[in-house]
Amino acid sequence: MRASQVLAASVTAAAAIAGGAWLWRHQGEIATRRPINEWTFTHMHRVMPIEEVRRPACSRALPATPQALAHITYTFDGREYSLEQLHRRTHTTGFLVLHRGILLHESYPGAFASPSARFQLFSLTKSVTSMLLGIALERGELASTEQHVADLLPQLAGTAYEGVTVAQLLDMRSGVGGVEDWTIPDAPIRRFETAVTTGGSVLDVIRSTPRVTPAGTAFNYSTIDTHVLGWVLEAATGRSIAAYAQQQLWRPMGAESDAFYFLTRGHPRTALGGGSLNATLRDVARVGAIMAAGGRVGDVQLVPEAWVARSRGSDLPQLQPGALVGGGYAHYGYSNQWWTLGGERRAFTGLGVHGQYLWVDPDSETVIVKTSAWNTADDEAKDRETCAALAAVVEAVEAVEGR
Repeated sequence: MRASQVLAASVTAAAAIAGGAWLWRHQGEIATRRPINEWTFTHMHRVMPIEEVRRPACSRALPATPQALAHITYTFDGREYSLEQLHRRTHTTGFLVLHRGILLHESYPGAFASPSARFQLFSLTKSVTSMLLGIALERGELASTEQHVADLLPQLAGTAYEGVTVAQLLDMRSGVGGVEDWTIPDAPIRRFETAVTTGGSVLDVIRSTPRVTPAGTAFNYSTIDTHVLGWVLEAATGRSIAAYAQQQLWRPMGAESDAFYFLTRGHPRTALGGGSLNATLRDVARVGAIMAAGGRVGDVQLVPEAWVARSRGSDLPQLQPGALVGGGYAHYGYSNQWWTLGGERRAFTGLGVHGQYLWVDPDSETVIVKTSAWNTADDEAKDRETCAALAAVVEAVEAVEGR
């Protein structure tokens, strides 16, 4: 082989290695871009290691009274739109409406979406983690929300989480990490994501995350906080998040499909309490129905009623709608790992980046699940439009079904 051929082959090999290294470093960014994300968000089990959350032998029936929603319109920025337009404008992949436990509507506009597809829920996972903590507290596995995190997790002693309570984590008031900004290359959340997807040490990222404000003094949205909450749950119960969710939520609520949490690539592998649950729309709706019914599944009080009330809104001034300064949009408040909407209804919603919603209106016992594949993690305009549309759906359901 000529020297020039050897050189060319070497350059090609080096380019391939460099290209592979670039793809490895940027896999999260690539996987969440349209249109690839429509596949990724329904196939996380093909992308990451997982731990299953098994359904029970017999699922709880979800009776259906199908209704077309074509007549429902909503107003956004002075213009009227249909729900079909909402789905196109906000890249809806799945949409389901439940009223008093009855399935009124489900549709799957996404290219890879279906009733059996398990959707990546991102930070909507946080709200489920909160429910699991409420169950653990009621069962006496978690002694108190006033316990200090470092007492439960000695590996965080001497870090910024020293002195932070479980209650402060639940309301995103740890004071650790600063504003969660995915656009800053060296932000804690970007270093966290890199560690999760490439096999780095998540613990090292968390231990090195700095304190920004005194604990308990200000709201600061943080996925890392909820990841720590997931570790708290595991330490208190002696089970993985997935195993505890299976035993204390998925089976008691009568899920019809297995769910799963994706795990960190690095060892010890762990689920993300702040963002790795994947489930079908119908089972996400079952989760919402528990909260809409005050924590009950039939005659069983599965989640403490007081825990549900806490999730509908906080008395703290810094957590009120319009008062959040450390992340979130002006129309939201925050409490107990849920985004709150205030007003007389005190509706609330779980949210995930790229447009995932679990909207709960307890007054009418209406639950709406919307999964999406936005091109960016956050989009304030798409979020405002979605909120307007989902509020209009609740109003229309009430008008037809009666309160």
